[in-house]
Amino acid sequence: MPIKIPDNLPAFSTLEQERIFVIPKDRADHQDIRALRIAIVNLMPDKIVTETQLLRLLSNTPLHVDIDLVQMKHISKNTPQEHMLAFYRSFDEIMSNRYDGLIITGAPVEQMEYTDVDYWNELCQVFEWSQTNVFSTIHICWGAQAALFYRYGIPKYQLAAKRSGNYKHHIEYPDSLLLKGFGDVFHCPHSRHTEVRREDIEKVNDLIIVAESYEAGVHVVSDKAERNFYLLGHWEYDRDTLAKEYRRDTAKGLDVPVPYNYFPDDDPNKTPVFNWSCSANLMYANWLNYCIYQRTPYDLNDLDKL
Repeated sequence: MPIKIPDNLPAFSTLEQERIFVIPKDRADHQDIRALRIAIVNLMPDKIVTETQLLRLLSNTPLHVDIDLVQMKHISKNTPQEHMLAFYRSFDEIMSNRYDGLIITGAPVEQMEYTDVDYWNELCQVFEWSQTNVFSTIHICWGAQAALFYRYGIPKYQLAAKRSGNYKHHIEYPDSLLLKGFGDVFHCPHSRHTEVRREDIEKVNDLIIVAESYEAGVHVVSDKAERNFYLLGHWEYDRDTLAKEYRRDTAKGLDVPVPYNYFPDDDPNKTPVFNWSCSANLMYANWLNYCIYQRTPYDLNDLDKL
């Protein structure tokens, strides 16, 4: 089944060229199908890139998915305002809605105190609202750190150097619905200056460490109900995302390490090996199928009864 997005969204033509089944909104509105309703709170600076990455992953299942793109009350400097006005809705506009799933992305504000982020209070409203209006939520990178801090008081810690690279992970909770069908090890990129630590997570009875990397630390955390997931890595990243970040940082004169285990022979002139796409697609397919479709109420008004 297709993913429903506006046919003039930049991601539409990109996904069509990749032979991913997308359907214009006007055609989808005439189909008698109970689509999964998914909202994406996009906090990343280049919103067009991030929305395309996430839509690509969400479209790789037989399920019909209806997307709402959501922005905070924050002026995006890296995405044209015409795009934001055309395709994004404010939280105020969607807060009366109910959704099967929600994705809250990362943001390049991790070295700031949470309360210094100009949309922190609004994001806290989203965290609170999601507990009653959303069946399952994925929080990514800083979005995961922020939610863990808001809900459980788990702190973040500054790293000595930026953690950037393609890291190997192992599963700690083999019964996880999110990682159903995974092998013993898998890869996922990380890109951050801060971390949350295992010992703080283990103090919270409601949380499960699902997957970890010996080099990068905790990656996947779940609540025991398996409705809220916290991903410290970036499964949505394209092959060259870390390369672009590295070149951007070095062009600014920043002292950043070459991304770990990413460029062959650690040579930035060589093409990175793209070895996390299979696990990324499987994870998002599991989330839509096992964590949402097979568990969410048919009538989202019944979320009140859960």
